[in-house]
Amino acid sequence: MPRDPEVEQAAESWQLGLPRIPVAGRSGDLLGRGTGSSLEFQEYRQYAPGDDVRHLDWAAYARSDTLMVRLYREEISPRLEILVDASRSMNSGERAKPILTRQLAWLFALLGSRIGGKASVAVLDDNVPIQPGGIEALDRLYASPLTGGRSLWDLLQSNLLSLKPHAVRIVISDFLFPHDPSALIRRLASNATTLWVIQLLNAWEASPQPVGGRKLVDVETGAETDLFIDRRTIAEYLARLNVLQNELRKACRQAHARIATLIAERGIAELCRVDLVAAEMLRPA
Repeated sequence: MPRDPEVEQAAESWQLGLPRIPVAGRSGDLLGRGTGSSLEFQEYRQYAPGDDVRHLDWAAYARSDTLMVRLYREEISPRLEILVDASRSMNSGERAKPILTRQLAWLFALLGSRIGGKASVAVLDDNVPIQPGGIEALDRLYASPLTGGRSLWDLLQSNLLSLKPHAVRIVISDFLFPHDPSALIRRLASNATTLWVIQLLNAWEASPQPVGGRKLVDVETGAETDLFIDRRTIAEYLARLNVLQNELRKACRQAHARIATLIAERGIAELCRVDLVAAEMLRPA
């Protein structure tokens, strides 16, 4: 894997923003949101099919006539599952977006390994079914042209991507593909200890400027259309983008997931220091 001084510097400055056990457990142990074997009670949640019936609280049922399960803090050695969108849209615009895609995946894998975690990296391209690998999978990511034809949603709907249970799941994508944000986030959060969602856009995708008449080519499908890109067209696009981002944020709140929207041109150093810290995905080392 080629050296990247920016990633190496970031890895020295930051650590993953995962919660620590304050008293019980070994120093550096991490807390999961899953139902574990620890005796430290965390909270109640309404029973859902598939929950462990041994954790049903019959006293709560007698009081409320609603089946409730007790959730406990789960002591985990963090297992990182990094899902990297390698479709064509991640290669759009200038080089900043594909560069940052690779840098973020490498950074999170490095930070996970430094706290004893085992990183699994899944490059979501046309090599299906997806075969996640260890940190060595980053070599394939750096060699990938990011020209896959399937979106994350397509892969999940087609059962071509298996998600590891009880993982700290980190998803890097622009999410600029047809999907139901609520259903997508629910699927991504399923069986995850923690879900972090990173929407990565280039500057043009986040804030396009009027350029007049242009022939637009959909990088995912190859479809072409003539469009006059003026302020009205841009306003309509930004309104749709805003709806998408609001729906993603709402779905993440409901799933207790964290989300950050990053603009690639700002660079990894600033994005770590400002955006990823604000999203509580990173904290100072």
